[in-house]
Amino acid sequence: MNLEQEIAKRKTFGIISHPDAGKTTLTEKLLLFGGAIQTAGAVKSNKIKKSATSDFMEIEKQRGISVATSVMSFEYQDKKINILDTPGHKDFAEDTYRTLTAVDSVILVVDVAKGVEAQTRKLMQVCRMRNTPVIIFVNKLDREGQDPFDILEELEQELQISTRPLSWPINMGSRFKGVYLLHDNSLNLFEADKTKKAAEYININDITNPDLDMIIGEADANKLREDVELIQGVFEPFDVNLYEDGLLAPVFFGSALNNFGVQEMLDTFVKIAPSPKPRPTDIREIEPMESKMTGFIFKIHANLDPNHRDRIAFLRVCSGTFERNKFYLHSRTNKKMRFSNPYTFLADSKEVTQFAYPGDVVGLYDTGNFKIGDGLTEGEKLEFKGIPSFSPELFREVVNMDPMKSKQLEKGLNQLTDEGVAQLFTQQPGNRKIVGVVGELQFEVIQYRLEHEYNAKARFDSVNYHKACWMTGNLQKIEEFIKYKPQDIVKDKDENLVFLAQTAYILQMAKANNPDIEFHETSEFKVG
Repeated sequence: MNLEQEIAKRKTFGIISHPDAGKTTLTEKLLLFGGAIQTAGAVKSNKIKKSATSDFMEIEKQRGISVATSVMSFEYQDKKINILDTPGHKDFAEDTYRTLTAVDSVILVVDVAKGVEAQTRKLMQVCRMRNTPVIIFVNKLDREGQDPFDILEELEQELQISTRPLSWPINMGSRFKGVYLLHDNSLNLFEADKTKKAAEYININDITNPDLDMIIGEADANKLREDVELIQGVFEPFDVNLYEDGLLAPVFFGSALNNFGVQEMLDTFVKIAPSPKPRPTDIREIEPMESKMTGFIFKIHANLDPNHRDRIAFLRVCSGTFERNKFYLHSRTNKKMRFSNPYTFLADSKEVTQFAYPGDVVGLYDTGNFKIGDGLTEGEKLEFKGIPSFSPELFREVVNMDPMKSKQLEKGLNQLTDEGVAQLFTQQPGNRKIVGVVGELQFEVIQYRLEHEYNAKARFDSVNYHKACWMTGNLQKIEEFIKYKPQDIVKDKDENLVFLAQTAYILQMAKANNPDIEFHETSEFKVG
């Protein structure tokens, strides 16, 4: 199979949602349809004592939330599907934002009762920044929720995107009977089944077919006919070009937990979702069809396998063919590297791969060479754009609780902060270590992982800072500023100078009084 065919086969997407909307459950059901797993364990079921396939870190299993992005691949209808299941919790949003740079489209999961929530809005802002195509799955129809027309209106207003339903629910909650597929006039009748694939569709050819009254009852049939007539009158026909431009979101209704409504969405996704797209760099746009391999690191994860102290860098292939044991240029360090055991993933299981193509995500064993955003090429020096790292807003000092384990603590802090969930600053004198994060729960995760993965115990003491800002500009003015505020100056892991502002007012005054210094709140700039 040539490169063009391999690219056309691939669909790489992320699943995003507010916490508890059912995202990880939906991921598991997609794997079920793809044959990657045979039985799906209900995430919240007490009878099936089993965690979701994509939640493999111990703390995720205990807390019942996803805190790191999982990468999974499967084949479906002659397509290679790459899913990136992201954390829903706002405290891990940064991992999700970065993951969205590595996908070509997304599926957004919305709870029919709760509708658009805070994290849903933030995630959609990131999608809109990149014009990422979005499919919306309205979940939990087996429970009571909002009227479907109301939820469509809310989606359009809150997320600033046009919608077009492609399936339509027949009742909900205890009266939920199934969905009507608007594009092919067929019925999918609801049957609660958490572990198997849904039943066959009933083709009725036409919404006026009297068989519909016999199948779902006269009252529900008449209501469905009214709804379909309204949909056809109010909504424009589905336009795949508007979807690809990120302007129109097709909407599906179902129950991921009961494995219902998932297949029709997956079948549509396979038909309309874009294949790998071009990627921007600081020099030019990279086209997938280019013969030379390029790719970037969007995630680093230490101890994917707790039995082996490994560290995996996740590479999104952007062009050409990635080959095992071939030398590639690491753009930032200008070093040549080769990889004898590159992996592809199904949650926590992985297998060595000989080749990977644009759209694929490859796990590379890393001994500490990679940082998030690093590029790999066949010789060209370039840097991929749009991979954000945000200024932390919560800060704590790390206090070592066991001086005999100082080396383990330092190694753990370095490796965990390399993953991008937190940033590590050093304050002198005293070599004081300060961790900065964007969400409170990250401290708990770091503390847990330090103890269980590195055998290092630490206490996290609060320190009073509002924001971390990197400084660039006039070197003399920066030196004068450091002399004026030595107690608020730290260095990051790359020895870059960082100003820790104690309040928003102090930061505002620092900016106003020092026009020759730029205070950066994200990492999308060059320092040093």
